[in-house]
Amino acid sequence: MTWLSTLASIGMAVGPPLVYADQAYSIVKKKDATGFSRDVTAILLVANITRCMFWIGKRFEFALLIQSILMIAAQLGLLYICILYRPRHEPVSTRPFSWWQWQNYSTYIEFLAGLIICQTILVLIFGRQTWFVDTLGFIALGLESTLPIPQLLSNFKQKSLYGFRMSTLLGWLGGDGFKTAYFFFQGSPLQFRVCAIFQLSVDVAIVGQRIVYGDKPPPEALPVDEDVEQALRLDSDME
Repeated sequence: MTWLSTLASIGMAVGPPLVYADQAYSIVKKKDATGFSRDVTAILLVANITRCMFWIGKRFEFALLIQSILMIAAQLGLLYICILYRPRHEPVSTRPFSWWQWQNYSTYIEFLAGLIICQTILVLIFGRQTWFVDTLGFIALGLESTLPIPQLLSNFKQKSLYGFRMSTLLGWLGGDGFKTAYFFFQGSPLQFRVCAIFQLSVDVAIVGQRIVYGDKPPPEALPVDEDVEQALRLDSDME
């Protein structure tokens, strides 16, 4: 069983970050990030940075630490691509300080650097306190469990899964199912198990959206040429 455990650990470390490779490729190919919620990168970056801090206080499986480091790198790359190919008709942000809707990549890096500094200071002060370490774990895993929610809301808003790769959805569903089983099998801390079950349930809800909505492009995602063609068709029909 040792080799199975080793393979499972490697899969846990490498698999989740690789899920987003196809999503990144799709955005670059279309030169359009419409349909993919940028908030997904926010959740994963903040959650995995916090999880690394949690590891300092409570040494869970090393494979999960490696997973967090790889995920941070993957999401930084995906975030850059999303900003580079942001939607043509991106609405003006109504969030306080335009949080996570900034125009420049450097602003995101500055925010994350500030987050790391603040968390490091807190760990140095309270790192030996059990209540602090446990709270840090619930924050990290609780945040990660909300990962599919921005995508769920984005799908509901545009009544379509256009731009959201089926491979990413299947990766979420399969990965979270495997992750949930892995956490129970390995006897991971309670935070991991509870949050994994919640995250898996949201994945199932998105599968339901895929069945109901499909993946037709919303009007705002149509290329300019296609918009013109549709307008010409309407004019000819009226004549």
